[in-house]
Amino acid sequence: MMICIKYPKKIKTVFFTIFISLIASCQDKNKSVENGQPNIIYIYVDQMSANMMSCAGNTYLNTPAIDYIANNGIRFTKAYTTNPVCSPARVSLMTGRFPSYFKDNQGNEVRENRASMKIPEVSSEVKNTTIASFLKKANYELYFGGKEHLPESLTPNTLGFNKFSDNERGQMVNKAVEIINEEHKKPYFMVVSLINPHDICYMALREKATSANDALLLKRAEVEIATLNNAMKIPEGISETEFYTDYCPPLPPNFEPQKDEPRAIKKLINDRPFRKNARENFTENDWKHHRYAYHRLTEVLDKEVQLLLNAIKASGQEENTLIIFSSDHGEMSASHRMEHKSTLYEESANIPLLAMWKNHIPKGLINDQNLISNGLDILPTVCDYANITGISDVRGKSLRPLLEGKNVKWRETLGVESEIGKMVIDTNGIKYIRYDADGIEEQLLNLELDPFETTHFTNDPNFKQDLDRMRTIYEKEWFD
Repeated sequence: MMICIKYPKKIKTVFFTIFISLIASCQDKNKSVENGQPNIIYIYVDQMSANMMSCAGNTYLNTPAIDYIANNGIRFTKAYTTNPVCSPARVSLMTGRFPSYFKDNQGNEVRENRASMKIPEVSSEVKNTTIASFLKKANYELYFGGKEHLPESLTPNTLGFNKFSDNERGQMVNKAVEIINEEHKKPYFMVVSLINPHDICYMALREKATSANDALLLKRAEVEIATLNNAMKIPEGISETEFYTDYCPPLPPNFEPQKDEPRAIKKLINDRPFRKNARENFTENDWKHHRYAYHRLTEVLDKEVQLLLNAIKASGQEENTLIIFSSDHGEMSASHRMEHKSTLYEESANIPLLAMWKNHIPKGLINDQNLISNGLDILPTVCDYANITGISDVRGKSLRPLLEGKNVKWRETLGVESEIGKMVIDTNGIKYIRYDADGIEEQLLNLELDPFETTHFTNDPNFKQDLDRMRTIYEKEWFD
């Protein structure tokens, strides 16, 4: 039996007013889509390699939030940073240019952290072609929370972002959630810059912090080390033998140094005592423990991503929000007996890049064909979705047609630089590297024949044509 309740006219009026307000609120939150401009949230994490997701087939961790983005959108397997270290990669995010486009205050190419932090005042051309400059012209509100690691001339505040939190962890995520839940009269672009799994850096560092700078880093790293210690905990009731045998990820197939390892790699390791100590003195169990902690720290960031996704869904904005997920660079994670980053090996340079926008980007796409540069391509991509043309480096390309599953002509090669050299990779997995940290050294690698980069094919007569071709492309198309 249906019971009919009669409300007084005044209460009916109140209910009607609330109902109309809710509709108006939803319409306001979705106003930008009516104009073809979604809200855009760029989740930018620190030191995460492309294989550090369960959706990429990694069974030693669980990343349901990141997997949700992949399952409801697209995942690129051939995405690369412009430079596999923090600050230079972040310069690319803001400017859409290679870090070496800039010079430090001594006139040297910017290719490592210290030089990147010494970029002086940038030109008016750069100021007018940053990601912030373009999106302001497109009438977007700009928000930035978390890690910066940028020179003063390119900080979020300098470029016109609303810097809503300096925290790089959950506290900043909570602030981001508040912004997501606000009513916005204009579309917004928000960078959520999370620190983890970067805390893994402190495992080797604290074993051999010999320089004044390293000691200062440790002194300031109370939260980082506490988070690392928690990630390194052996589960209760598990013996050490069982832990290293059954719980830790195994050593990678390329655990040993590369055959004919370049002098530049040796120099990179030997210039920092903690890196040299890890290579020479870490036991196999130490390396396994390092890998275990790295996986746990990646799960820490996944939980923070989940909070953002929950807020977007709960506020009814999934169909109004383009979500992009990527990292500034990767982590060696015991490959070639190395930790940290800065190399041109895949573990360091190949990064995750995923995107979703419900009902606009097809679900569950995996793009394993196209070469992507998050440093060059994110700027033109977000500008494309903001209905404005954004060009800084003409080699940057909007990912929009790829995100939407269209067949388009794409680049055949991609350049990546580092503090020890520069490389070009092609769609067939041929990598040409020109190291310059200890004299000029050339290497030709083949990811199809040797995906773990255990050797090189530079002097193999069967690959001379590839070597000559890639030398030419390196010099004429990427690094004059």
